This record gives sequence, C-alpha cells and structure tokens, in this order.
Amino acid sequence: MVTAIFALLFLLIRLFIYVLLASCIFSLLYAFNVVDTRNRLVRGIGEFLYRATEPVLAPVRRVLPQFGNVDLSPLVVLLALQYLVVPFLQTIEIAIITHTAPQFLS
Repeated sequence: MVTAIFALLFLLIRLFIYVLLASCIFSLLYAFNVVDTRNRLVRGIGEFLYRATEPVLAPVRRVLPQFGNVDLSPLVVLLALQYLVVPFLQTIEIAIITHTAPQFLS
C-alpha cells in the first residue's frame, strides 16, 4: 500500500515535469509567433498549460530576481523537483518500508 502511494506521487511529479516542459516549449512557440493563438485548440492548450503550471511558478517568480525577459522559474522548479523533492520522497519511502528513521532525522 505504501509503495503504491509513493509510486503515484512519483508518477504525478513526472507528469508535472512533462507539463512544465510542454509549457516552456509552448511559450517559446508563442513568443516567436509559430503558433496561431486565434486557433481555438491552440488557445485551449495554452490556457491548460498556463493554469497547470502557474500555481507553482508564480511563487518562484516572486522570489527570483528579474533577468530581463528571461524566465528562470521553470528551471528552478525542475531542479528543485529532481534534486530535492524526489530524493526526499525516496528517503521517506525507504524509511517507512524498513521501519527506520531517516538519516536527516537522527
């Protein structure tokens, strides 16, 4: 049961990473006028990507300094997920399965 919960968490994180990457690619395509935003499908995809990623990116944007027109918040979120959240969840999962306290709690 515990491994299924953590497997679901890791799957959700991986899906969010894919959505975040798709949002970055869509943003570039939009900025260079490659996609037609008058198209209803394209507008719907853009709206979905924005609504799915903005709740996570907005707080990071407020903390990061401005770098002109370059938005580094997706990079910060991706790095935080890969190098902080996922290893932390893996440590917690192993600790629960083996019934030992994680090293950082000792």
